[in-house]
Amino acid sequence: MRRVRYSVAVSLDGYIAGPQGEADWIVMDPEIDFAAIFGSFDTLLLGRRSFEAMAGAGGGGAGMFSGMKVFVLSRTLKQRDYPKVTIVSGRVKETLTALRKQPGKDIWLFGGGDLFRSLLELNLVDAVEVAVIPVLLGGGIPLLPAPAQRTKLELIRQKVYAKTGTVSLEYAVRPSRRRRP
Repeated sequence: MRRVRYSVAVSLDGYIAGPQGEADWIVMDPEIDFAAIFGSFDTLLLGRRSFEAMAGAGGGGAGMFSGMKVFVLSRTLKQRDYPKVTIVSGRVKETLTALRKQPGKDIWLFGGGDLFRSLLELNLVDAVEVAVIPVLLGGGIPLLPAPAQRTKLELIRQKVYAKTGTVSLEYAVRPSRRRRP
């Protein structure tokens, strides 16, 4: 079965974007094989805000993710306005469960702490992969916004990139039996 992997850069103080949504603090470490990372996915999951930020940056909904299937989870966007992506507005658990059963590579949960929290609560996230960038932002978009349920993780792999001080951490998500009311 395909895995849903939340793969994201995070500041040392736990933010995936700065106070204005900026990502200029993310270091592109030359030792990291970005081609291999991108090559392990064929499907991208985005929330509306991340999708709109990508589209606003000239991504047109796909940009550097061309060749990937793009699914946007949104209650407000309309499919007719975005024919090159799939808009999921309801039945999220059923849609993602079916998507995970299809043949293919893993599914990249890209950006969006709110979406991460929602999918985590539905037990739809299999892995959390963070590249911890050695910077303190002091505010911004958190990795996991409150309120969130406690979730246990199991460390699978770690690597330190000495040139930049970036630390890569990969965790498996231990499924939760407890649901928030």
